[in-house]
Amino acid sequence: MTDQQPGPYTPPQTREISVTYRRWANILVWAAAVIAVFVVAASVTSVVFLVQADADSSNSALGYLAIVLWVGIFAAIPVLLGVGIPGLVMKLRVRQQDRASAGR
Repeated sequence: MTDQQPGPYTPPQTREISVTYRRWANILVWAAAVIAVFVVAASVTSVVFLVQADADSSNSALGYLAIVLWVGIFAAIPVLLGVGIPGLVMKLRVRQQDRASAGR
């Protein structure tokens, strides 16, 4: 009789994705979405501040506040990428696992 060991050319078995992995995938994607909303809101706010600072010289401090918002935006973009890319990759793996288990 033959042993039921896989041959050298069999595809690797996929591991089951845990509930914790799925939870962290959702957390990372939502965190990236929240950061993206803050970046968009800060961008719009900084443009409004610049327009107001340009319109009236007594509001010149708003121009400096717009610069501070830009620094915050530039600091948030690497965080957004660092959270969003792994979150999307994790969600892709979860979806592939769900498709593979549904096809069995």
